[in-house]
Amino acid sequence: MSMANPIVSVNIVVLNGEKYIRRCLDSVLTQSYPHHQIEINILDNGSVDKTITIIEEYILRFSEFANIKFAKSPRNLIMWIGHEELLRTTRGTYLVVLSVDVILEKDFISEAVQKMEANPKLGAIQGKIYQFDASQLVSTEPERAIIDTCGFRMYRSRRIGNIGHGEHEQGQFSEPMEIFGVEGAVPVLRIEALKSIEVLGEIADHDMVWYAEDLDIAWRLRLAGWSQRYEPSVIAWHDRGTTKGHTHGSWVRYIKRVSIRQSIPTKRRRLEWRNTRWTRIKNDYIINVLKDLPWIVAREIEVLGYAVLFEPEVLKEIPKFFWGIPRMLRKRKEIMKRAKVGPSEIHAYFS
Repeated sequence: MSMANPIVSVNIVVLNGEKYIRRCLDSVLTQSYPHHQIEINILDNGSVDKTITIIEEYILRFSEFANIKFAKSPRNLIMWIGHEELLRTTRGTYLVVLSVDVILEKDFISEAVQKMEANPKLGAIQGKIYQFDASQLVSTEPERAIIDTCGFRMYRSRRIGNIGHGEHEQGQFSEPMEIFGVEGAVPVLRIEALKSIEVLGEIADHDMVWYAEDLDIAWRLRLAGWSQRYEPSVIAWHDRGTTKGHTHGSWVRYIKRVSIRQSIPTKRRRLEWRNTRWTRIKNDYIINVLKDLPWIVAREIEVLGYAVLFEPEVLKEIPKFFWGIPRMLRKRKEIMKRAKVGPSEIHAYFS
């Protein structure tokens, strides 16, 4: 590649990531993209394990990179708000939002930049992300056996799915395609696009923590007219933890879902319920809601019934959900004022 290659920023926000940080940083060190055109920005969110020591050991190994900055926050800013802080001093044209539990294939950045440079309307790239288990990984590069995600799929019921999640690799999803939105583990973003969706001084919604910030950002990018594409040549691996798994028959899948969700902290399950619905209030066109009302109502009845039977603690989030609606409506007003894509174009992505 030539000297004309744009600067790419790899931004990492980490909290107690000693289990992953070495492999994550090693995968950045071995990128085929010119290292003098990669800057690295790391924010530690208040780790109390060996994360900070490990990062400080690695900093010297990044001497040939464009720049490396390591900041330490005394408190947990939450991932996407932390990334917003890093963005204040980020110099790149493109941004890799790198979760610490992700390993990049060596051509990840090169392939992503090539696609971005070819299409100025492309706001975000979703790679083909495979699963790996850090506790069982022996080799430096995991197998390409089980797919983790190929991006967000939105159903007419407004259920969110990860395309391909849990499927065995058999050559599927081998062609690039436009998707509803990029998933949050390791999206590649055009910084111009990311800054264009700022609402009331916020890029990530500061009222949302821990869940659905990536969905909200992806939806707003879509409304703002930016293309979001899945590119199978952009490859990484993700240790998703509790949501990792294989596809099964419907009853097995349902039973496994109950088991998996019980292992997720109650607070996170509550935030998942609340934030996904706030996201819809902010970004969904009313005409599209009316078109899909039977699917949406059926889904909400199913979710409510599931919560009553298995997760009654989630129902305690309902008062906070209603309390936050006025703020969501204020944000919606700003989002819709700048929307460049109409209801029918958005609805085309609802399956």
